[in-house]
Amino acid sequence: MNRIEIGKRLLKLRTDKGLLQHQVAESIGVDKSTIGAYERGYRMPRDDVKVQLANFYKVDVSGLFYRKEE
Repeated sequence: MNRIEIGKRLLKLRTDKGLLQHQVAESIGVDKSTIGAYERGYRMPRDDVKVQLANFYKVDVSGLFYRKEE
């Protein structure tokens, strides 16, 4: 799965919950600009951050970062 698709998923998860980038960033211990870079597909989260994001959104890591939507 590519960075753009993952970014769209992350953006959807955040906006569906009515959260702002800084709220997610503070919760997982990264900078707000980092969340923005993930959502725009500019950067890919490190493995430890992938786990933190999946836990934060209460979703499966592999489903969020590795499986294509069907």
